Amino acid sequence: PRQPAKTLWYDRPRYVYLEFCVEDSRDVKVTIEDHRLVFSCKNADGVEFYNEINLYARVNSKDSREKRSDRSITCFMRKWKEKVAWPRITKENIKPAWLSVDFDNWRDWEGDEEVERAMVEQYAEV
Repeated sequence: PRQPAKTLWYDRPRYVYLEFCVEDSRDVKVTIEDHRLVFSCKNADGVEFYNEINLYARVNSKDSREKRSDRSITCFMRKWKEKVAWPRITKENIKPAWLSVDFDNWRDWEGDEEVERAMVEQYAEV
């Protein structure tokens, strides 16, 4: 039986970030398309996780990445239209129970581009 992974998201001027909260993930598969993201993996107990998100707006799938850690898998997707705020991550105006805003990382965009660039470069190094 598959279940959705708890997912946090936040918005930045150039990128949209999604964090799938699965500890000790295995068999991680992330497919980022221009209008859709599909995520799947298993945890240490063999539980299968699967999330499919029709995205609010178009992303540049060729300039989008994911990074796995012990506690989660973070995806950062390059927005097609930079500096346009996303009011939500999903195309449909519904909020699945497994999806939440990451308020720890959500902040005003004023002067935030340097911080964002540093974050992306840090992810890219791994």
